[in-house]
Amino acid sequence: MKIAYLMDPLESIQPENETTSHLMYESNERGHTIYFLEPHDVYIRKGQVVARMRNISVQPGLGMEAYWQAIIRCAKQEHLVFETVTDLDALFLRSNPPLNYQTLEFLQAANKHVFIINSTTGQILGNSKLYTLNFPEIIPETHVSRDPSRLRKIIDDFGGDMVVKPLQRFGGEGVIKVSTRDRTNLNSLIHYYVRAYETYARREPIMVQEYLKSVKKDGDVRILLLNGEIIGAMRRKPKRGDFRTNVHAGGQVHAHRVTARERRICETIKDKLIADGLYFVGIDIIAGRLVEINCVSPGGIPRINRLNNVRLECNVIDFIERRVDAIKHPPQRKRA
Repeated sequence: MKIAYLMDPLESIQPENETTSHLMYESNERGHTIYFLEPHDVYIRKGQVVARMRNISVQPGLGMEAYWQAIIRCAKQEHLVFETVTDLDALFLRSNPPLNYQTLEFLQAANKHVFIINSTTGQILGNSKLYTLNFPEIIPETHVSRDPSRLRKIIDDFGGDMVVKPLQRFGGEGVIKVSTRDRTNLNSLIHYYVRAYETYARREPIMVQEYLKSVKKDGDVRILLLNGEIIGAMRRKPKRGDFRTNVHAGGQVHAHRVTARERRICETIKDKLIADGLYFVGIDIIAGRLVEINCVSPGGIPRINRLNNVRLECNVIDFIERRVDAIKHPPQRKRA
């Protein structure tokens, strides 16, 4: 198969801890042809979606570190492959947020011809924290507004700690806990986050969500879903003095066995994810409540692998191979 990875620069990645590197490594080990490109490499030529790619296929059998250095050398070569995107078998969209909407628009026309993980439409729908609002019965109390006075009233009426989340950031960036006990700073923070100095139309809406106290002690649970099915999970606990569980924010990971309640959450969101083309996602659960769905470059494979002595990247590439085979060889209809 021809598999392309649209992602961030290779030098910016720590391969031992990145899900993307493990997916690429497994693809290469199976003998597939691997291409690397960045969001700005996609363009249109004579009505067709084309991309400037580099073939970074290398000999199998290398360790991860040696493999990564080898593909960096390949990527630095001047030779470019101007590949029509629809000639690919599969395309992983693994560039970190924020989304490059122009690139997704370019790729939209290729959705029916190449298996894209995750689909362009799905990423546009699912990249915002607002996507969880599709499931109001399983999320914490949640409000979204750009009006400082309305947000302040929400927090006052709630009467306890709440969490402020910018809608488009990732890795815990910008997520803070607020309380009516610190009124001076509360006003300042709300005004800062919504950019209250702008006209109302130009302000930034933010999410205000119930603070689930158990996160301080128990952390959250990251579950990886593949085509709606659970393939792995881990518990993440915040570092001392913080409530954010994200590994990028210093969170520590622990082995976790998925509970019956967590399985019910996965079943609740499964059909919607598949319908939107969100085949590989990471969801975050706190105290039996869904708090986030990560569909843009979801991570967790290397750490879950180490905790449970598994290789989840194999599950993902197995799935890709099956889907591509089904696209190439659709079942024949029986004649009446």
